[in-house]
Amino acid sequence: MDYSRTKGGAALGARLRRVSEQIDRDATRVYASLGIEFEQRWFGVLNQLAINRTMTVSELAQTLLITRASVSQTRQSLEDAGLVISRDHPSDARQRNLSLTPKGRRLVDRLAALWQAMDAAARQVDEEAGFVVATLDRLEVALAGKSMFARITEQLANQDPILLSAKQPGAS
Repeated sequence: MDYSRTKGGAALGARLRRVSEQIDRDATRVYASLGIEFEQRWFGVLNQLAINRTMTVSELAQTLLITRASVSQTRQSLEDAGLVISRDHPSDARQRNLSLTPKGRRLVDRLAALWQAMDAAARQVDEEAGFVVATLDRLEVALAGKSMFARITEQLANQDPILLSAKQPGAS
């Protein structure tokens, strides 16, 4: 029995994580089968640096819609692998400009055909699954309109206001 399937919308996060992990696992298998050392989390940063040449952590976070902390962790991993270099920003001492190293550029060039194949496969799966990307777009819009936090606390307020007030700072 697939417990998550039986829970419907209540298991939304678990189902999304499971699908994401499956996609990442398969991508990792492809890289490994080609003898390429590559971490799936690198893709967004490498791709953006290949397109834009130089970006700051903040610009990458904003473009990829992920946290600065996540970009910083990825940056560190890419620097450790010799694929990215960071330099002082010319006008903002708090920022660092990131760019591909020659090794990083060679890797991106080597991966271009693979990334095209991955994109084609992802489009094929999306179509086969009934254009789930459009559904994910609607999900993101719904969550931007009202977060899960707001929705859950609203439900708690309606169901058990005592539980909700007991957990508030300063409540006795």
